[in-house]
Amino acid sequence: MPASSRLSRPSRLVLGAAFGVALALACGRAAPHAPDAAVVPAWGWTFDPLVVALLALSLALYAAGHRRLLRRSRLGRRLRRAQAACFAAGWLALVVALVSPLDALGSGLFSAHMLQHELLMIVAAPLLVLGRPLAVWLWAFPPGSRVRLARAARCRPIALAWGWLTLPTVAWLLHALALWAWHVPRWFESALRHPALHTLQHWSFLASALLFWWTIFGVRRAGDDGAHAMLSLFTTMVHTGALGTLLTLSPGPWYPWYFEASAALGFDALQDQQLGGLVMWVPGGIAYLAAGLAVAARWLVRGREVAPSAGRALPLP
Repeated sequence: MPASSRLSRPSRLVLGAAFGVALALACGRAAPHAPDAAVVPAWGWTFDPLVVALLALSLALYAAGHRRLLRRSRLGRRLRRAQAACFAAGWLALVVALVSPLDALGSGLFSAHMLQHELLMIVAAPLLVLGRPLAVWLWAFPPGSRVRLARAARCRPIALAWGWLTLPTVAWLLHALALWAWHVPRWFESALRHPALHTLQHWSFLASALLFWWTIFGVRRAGDDGAHAMLSLFTTMVHTGALGTLLTLSPGPWYPWYFEASAALGFDALQDQQLGGLVMWVPGGIAYLAAGLAVAARWLVRGREVAPSAGRALPLP
């Protein structure tokens, strides 16, 4: 029997994705943003090998893990499919933000850059959290490797670091710090000029947003009544709206980088910045408000479920 036939289909899928990662890293180099503001960005897909490889690997691992979970039991099959749909939607949002022509256009238009950031933080991040990728990815590995990885994840240093990073206050602060710090004009333009900094900017936005949304939609801590989620969403809506307002109502552009690039594309730099501020202000506010309503609805439903059981537990007079 050929060696390949001894591997299960999920294992072959993961091995194929790993080979694709190695091939992508060997055959290409990351495409940086335009080195000069006067250069009009090319309208096309930006196939950064590292980004494409990580996207392909994440999807392959999720597909393999999801397949094994569905085979394991029929219980919770509808829930698992709903989680897979959320992950797929979040994954597609990452593709639009990081691979589609929107990425190249972000070097010439501030509004396109803001749309890219919002896709990472308020579309991809919450959908990926709802997809529960960490647990599903784990099931993509053979049983022996799965046990070793689970034990490694439960070791004291990693468990302590994860517990600290997913504290609601810490996750909120990290997300707010990433958002405000990277919009300081000097740092923002440095990221546009240096591809490594630009990559760090995007990863910090995505990572901090994933931690933030994990405290909203992730596994609940003991004694968590959902109050922190409501407070986190409300305060984030306020401070992100404040940044969007400052960008929209500013009397002059914050980022000289976009003067010539936006003009070459036929846009006024100040109007472009105002549009970018509105992108952060309005869609961002709607997203946080919608998440807050979802958390409130979840809280009310659980309250109704607890109330009858508590009433039945009371002794009759």
